[in-house]
Amino acid sequence: MDPLDAVALARIQFGLNIAFHILFPTITIALAWILVYFRVRYARTGDGGWLATYRLWTKVFALSFAMGVVSGIVMAFQFGANWPGYMNKVGNIAGPLLAYEILTAFFLEATFLGVMLYGMNRVPGWMHLGATVLVAIGTTISAFWILALNSWMQTPLGHVVADGQIVAGDWWQVIFNPSFPYRLVHMMLASGLTASFLVAGLSAWRLLQSAEDVAAEKTLRTGVGIAALLVPLQILIGDLHGLNTLEHQPAKIAAIEAIWKTEKAVPLVLLAIPNDEKRSNDFALEIPKGASLILKHDPDAELQGIDAFAPDTPPVAPVFFAFRVMVGTGLLMLLLSWTGVWTLRRGARPPRWLLWAFAGFTFSGWVATLAGWLVTEIGRQPWLVTGVLRTQDAAGATSEAALGASLTGYVITYGLMLGAYTVVLTHLAGQGSAPPEPNPAGAAAGAAAGAAV
Repeated sequence: MDPLDAVALARIQFGLNIAFHILFPTITIALAWILVYFRVRYARTGDGGWLATYRLWTKVFALSFAMGVVSGIVMAFQFGANWPGYMNKVGNIAGPLLAYEILTAFFLEATFLGVMLYGMNRVPGWMHLGATVLVAIGTTISAFWILALNSWMQTPLGHVVADGQIVAGDWWQVIFNPSFPYRLVHMMLASGLTASFLVAGLSAWRLLQSAEDVAAEKTLRTGVGIAALLVPLQILIGDLHGLNTLEHQPAKIAAIEAIWKTEKAVPLVLLAIPNDEKRSNDFALEIPKGASLILKHDPDAELQGIDAFAPDTPPVAPVFFAFRVMVGTGLLMLLLSWTGVWTLRRGARPPRWLLWAFAGFTFSGWVATLAGWLVTEIGRQPWLVTGVLRTQDAAGATSEAALGASLTGYVITYGLMLGAYTVVLTHLAGQGSAPPEPNPAGAAAGAAAGAAV
């Protein structure tokens, strides 16, 4: 077999692992802040319904957090097993950034998650609310460091070469590299949309079974409202991120837009079948001069095509289609969230067609996030660290047989875990968040915490 087959299997295996892992932080980063909102509402009102809602969604958060931790540990082993060249070459930068994430974020989350889960009746209300806030801050800090590293791999800056290894010459430039601010905001909004549609979708599922569940209707409105606010912001940030990518990773933009040749007045390809052999698009549906207008704000502007970057060019078809899945899902999320806000205005009861629509979109954030991740990572190829380390040069010597066997094991295991996760979530949603028994001491603690908010 060709040696590249082992590299391809290693890429597929790591891609599967990170794709599975990213599902859960995408939920927990923003869901932690939604939990803060639920907890504050209970602290201010003493309403047991908000407390029950908080407890229900804390279970969802804890389950998602645990799944993210387990899958993250597997990824760490793969760095050494399948990609030893990565740490050998750029470990002096990747290692500290990953360590900062553990020291400043994971320890914070792990410490106060226990208080958040089990401390409701054991600590003062203000302390429990504070623990919830600190967990939310921890998830955000975690995203900061992970995206700093991944962004540096996309647009490396601030590094120098010493004895054949890459080391940090300026940590400020390493962390705040050119694409980092855009990618951080883009990911935070993606998490907000994923969590808001999860909240709205599971709440809708509950209302389909019990239309009188007032708490589920409240969380439905919360999720719909957050989504309706965040989708337009995501579209704006996505456009700015695209312009940043055009400046620093033009080959990725050429693949996204399926631009094969450098030319002026480039059309915007809405749909097509990219043909790598012919270096053209089959059955293309285009808007004349659209790509030049969007990317350069000039309908006659010149854009670089794939030919300008040969032979270091990413595969066009997967990037092209993944980008359109991401954008298409985002537009559907915009349409549904705004329709939901309009339909639910002035306290109107949600009709069943709307509940079914949101239930169907429960995991739509996952679809958009995974599609965006494919664009980001495949669009960087053949580089693992752009201009610094090629993917092929970082691969280890693991045999094709071993990689194939372990990949099969991962597919089966992750399939079972994901199935179990979705079953548990729908079971929790089906049970709903029935108000707890009256607890005067808890209500008093909640009121005390609310006075401090």
